Amino acid sequence: MDLTLYVKFFLGLVAIINPVGLLPVFVSLTSHQTEVERNQTGKVANFAVVVILLVTIFAGQHILNMFSISLSAFRIAGGSLIAIIAMSMLQGKLGEVKRNQEEDREASGMESVAVVPLALPLMAGPGAISSVIVSAAENNTLMNHIGMSVTVILFGLTSFILFRMAPVIFKLLGKTGINVITRLMGLLMLSIGIEVIAAGFKGLFPSLMG
Repeated sequence: MDLTLYVKFFLGLVAIINPVGLLPVFVSLTSHQTEVERNQTGKVANFAVVVILLVTIFAGQHILNMFSISLSAFRIAGGSLIAIIAMSMLQGKLGEVKRNQEEDREASGMESVAVVPLALPLMAGPGAISSVIVSAAENNTLMNHIGMSVTVILFGLTSFILFRMAPVIFKLLGKTGINVITRLMGLLMLSIGIEVIAAGFKGLFPSLMG
């Protein structure tokens, strides 16, 4: 069992989903809720994220096969999307690729925000799903998929703890502190995106890449 693989996968999820950067959004969306309701929202949101990513781990390769999409081509597409989101994060923004104004207006009128928009698309968005599909396809063994599943569950627990402590963390770090963390995560995420794109080009054009 390669623990390095799972640590890298975990850190990749932290960078791409960026639960710390989402704390202001979580606090804003749950401002009308009591502490018990806010904790329940965080629990449901992270449970939904875990379920979405687990399904992605085991079904991602089948989806690619269904549409006859090569892993290399998907790496380039997914890496480009990750890079676009990262560029937005470097500016301290969530980015229109994660949500748009219409989704914001729809969310503001919903009683429950746990699954939409928190879990999907803010947390388990296109960038996270693309990254998981690529990682699962690259390490396509049952043991690796089980290990990645355990990693996803650990990430969900970590994210839930952060959401539970959201008001305290938000007050402690402030908007500026969270923006700094978001930019750092964006830089890491951009590096991940470039790595994925480079691997995709190497797979598509092996002779050109030496």
